Amino acid sequence: MEGTLTTLSTYGYIALFLYTLGGGMVAIVAAGVLSYMGKMDIYLSISIAFIANAIGDTLLFYLSRYNKEMIMPYVKKHRRKLALSHVLMKKYGDKIIFFQKFVYGIKTLIPLAIGFTKYSFIKFSILNFISSLIWAILLGYGSYMFGEAFQKSIGYISSNPWLMPLIMFPLLFGIWFYFEKYSKKK
Repeated sequence: MEGTLTTLSTYGYIALFLYTLGGGMVAIVAAGVLSYMGKMDIYLSISIAFIANAIGDTLLFYLSRYNKEMIMPYVKKHRRKLALSHVLMKKYGDKIIFFQKFVYGIKTLIPLAIGFTKYSFIKFSILNFISSLIWAILLGYGSYMFGEAFQKSIGYISSNPWLMPLIMFPLLFGIWFYFEKYSKKK
């Protein structure tokens, strides 16, 4: 365990940058918990996540705006999600740029969908910059504050190993059930 923590504190910032570049939330949450444990710096973690997330979404917007032919083969299998992204953009307007950061499954498609439209690059960049900052602060500090509870729960579960199957099986079943019920074509 100590070796893993040392590795994470050494290479954690690089992993944080690469993972949040693609919109990943798990890395900033893990960085917040590791910051609570004293293995990473919370301010540096939030800064890295903010910069990487802003760059990643801006890059997706730019690619879909100026390289449609290159990006279309990758997007074809996600046509339903892309259509949903367009509907959400029309329904919620600018607010979707903020909310998409927290919704798994469409957070990488929203910038692509917006890039396919005539939406202003400057307006998107400003809103994306602000949204990425709020996203990084909320998740980073939230997980930092949750660090103590996380440590206690891990300690409790490790001293009572029979709890892990009781937690994991219903969780995995719930995820499977959700995807079976709500991701089928109608």
